[in-house]
Amino acid sequence: MTEKQPRPPYVFDEFFASGKEECISPFLTRDSKKWGKYLSVKTALLSAFFLVLAFAFQFTHINLSYFFLLLVYVLSGTPALIGAIEDILSLDINIDVLMTLAALLSVVIGSGMEGALLLVLFEFSGAMEMAVTQKTKSALISLHSLAPSKATVLAENGHTIETAIQEVPLGALILIKAGEIVPLDGKVTQGSSFVNLSHLTGESTPLAKGVGDEVPAGARNLDGALTLQVHTLAQDSTLNKIIHMIKEAIDSKPQLEQWIDKFGKRYAPSIILLTTAFAIFLPWIFPIAYLGPEGAIYRALAFLIAASPCALVIATPTAYLSAISSCAKKGILLKGGAILDALASCKHVAFDKTGTLTTGKLRCLRMQPLTEEATRMDLNYALSIAGSLERLVKHPMAEAIVSLAQEKGLSLIDLDSFLSIPGSGLEAKLNNTNCYIGKKEWILSKTSLPLEFLPSTQGSTQTYLLLENALFVFHFQDEIRPDTHRLIKSLQNTLKMTVCMLTGDHRENALPIAQGLGISEVLADLKPQDKLDRVAKLSHDHGLIMVGDGINDAPALARATVGISLGNIGSASAIDAADVIFLQDDISSLDWLVKKSHQSMRIIKQNCFLALGVICFVTTPALLGWVPLWLAVVLHEGGTVLVGLNSLRLLRRK
Repeated sequence: MTEKQPRPPYVFDEFFASGKEECISPFLTRDSKKWGKYLSVKTALLSAFFLVLAFAFQFTHINLSYFFLLLVYVLSGTPALIGAIEDILSLDINIDVLMTLAALLSVVIGSGMEGALLLVLFEFSGAMEMAVTQKTKSALISLHSLAPSKATVLAENGHTIETAIQEVPLGALILIKAGEIVPLDGKVTQGSSFVNLSHLTGESTPLAKGVGDEVPAGARNLDGALTLQVHTLAQDSTLNKIIHMIKEAIDSKPQLEQWIDKFGKRYAPSIILLTTAFAIFLPWIFPIAYLGPEGAIYRALAFLIAASPCALVIATPTAYLSAISSCAKKGILLKGGAILDALASCKHVAFDKTGTLTTGKLRCLRMQPLTEEATRMDLNYALSIAGSLERLVKHPMAEAIVSLAQEKGLSLIDLDSFLSIPGSGLEAKLNNTNCYIGKKEWILSKTSLPLEFLPSTQGSTQTYLLLENALFVFHFQDEIRPDTHRLIKSLQNTLKMTVCMLTGDHRENALPIAQGLGISEVLADLKPQDKLDRVAKLSHDHGLIMVGDGINDAPALARATVGISLGNIGSASAIDAADVIFLQDDISSLDWLVKKSHQSMRIIKQNCFLALGVICFVTTPALLGWVPLWLAVVLHEGGTVLVGLNSLRLLRRK
């Protein structure tokens, strides 16, 4: 008897009904996915190659030239013709229709090379737009991959059951082991541990969670085991809400409608109507025939080809490509040229704190004695004991203390009876001396010292060291990224932009960083929804650049006029939701990027003015028969060359 085969996760109809992207379809092979990626870009490049061959062979092998020219019309002309027919049927007469009509009718008057060039340029423009659109669709997939699909449910008999999170009911008890991601929102009913919320809230320091504390879905449990009572269904969990916020933010993000598109809606129908009118009525005005090389139809078609916005079509793509290439050389990835438009329109810049303005790595500022016994003890000796305790665990504060001991060249000490108390701290013995290091409440439980020994927590994060009656406190703070001071001054003074900090970290941790950088507006303790609301308001008012790196920043990055993420340390969802990625995490180039966007806008306006000027200069003489067709083509393409050369100025990195 044959073994029954397991049912596949999808059948063909079910997959496409799921609404997922076709590019992740299980029915596509690896090779087919590779060939299908950016297919329109590859088609445009192949058409351009055939066009070059057609031009080269027209002087030696005319038949071979016609063959390659035919390939150009098949590759680029077919999709253009289909698109033009669809636009005409929907009564949308735009520049795309005009270019397609001009390219195909050019064959009628023997200017097939000119028409092929128009088609290739048209294909490149469409390929760029499609590539940028596809780039923005992977944020939700990366977030879904982060969220656990199953939870460990505790049964009444004490056994555990692996259950899909969608099937976990309210009130169920779930077990979260050390190192696991919390699958559902819940309240701790048993156990204690440190949890890392940096990707959800921006909080740089792991937080201690014990009985009665709330733990959101998406948090990472660091050391101890926790038992949570689920109080939110899977579809309403914190992580799922962030996923929905990203989707809504992307959908509501303003679509930058370029000036050329608005112009094209009026320009294209006007040129087509004028061409038709000239073909019909020119013999009524001038003594010419309808047919023949000097006839009305020939002149009308020459007018249509001369008026086709070849230079206008490449005016923006070439400028965008040059600027994007220049940015790439500096390690800045732009998801499309339209981002430059948005950058130039922004008047505000908002920074996340942890991992953006700071490195996200804690630095031990100082070690402070709090009792008389502590003041009489050698600080280096106490630091050696602290480093000896912390070297045995992996924790941001522990790493900072060990680093400080190494910087001072201190030797670490072998300790006895080492014990890690999850969510509280560490303890050990040294020559019968009890040594403790950890959170404030736990340390206080080990001594009878009054609260006045504990300093204010304003401006830094603390951990406490207790050696019998000698009490010390370690102060920590995030490291500010190099050259950030210069960047903030440049944005505020040179570019006249308003700078603020939006962070989920505690206010007492955020204020010292902001004050040190000269940032006056600070909004701290922000949840993802709070950050999204603030970003939406600033984006609506005067345009906002949002710079962040964590999952909690992803909705804000998607909603901002321009979202900027860091490539090395940024989360996958933040990178996918952002419009700009700093590949080397060097935010000091932000002011250069804003200046480049303003330069790009100036050159694009120059290109459009030049392209329209050439069209006006060439079309009228061509219509009146004063300029032969070959000269009209040369002048027309000369304008195209000038536009291209002007765009190349953006390749300069300065």
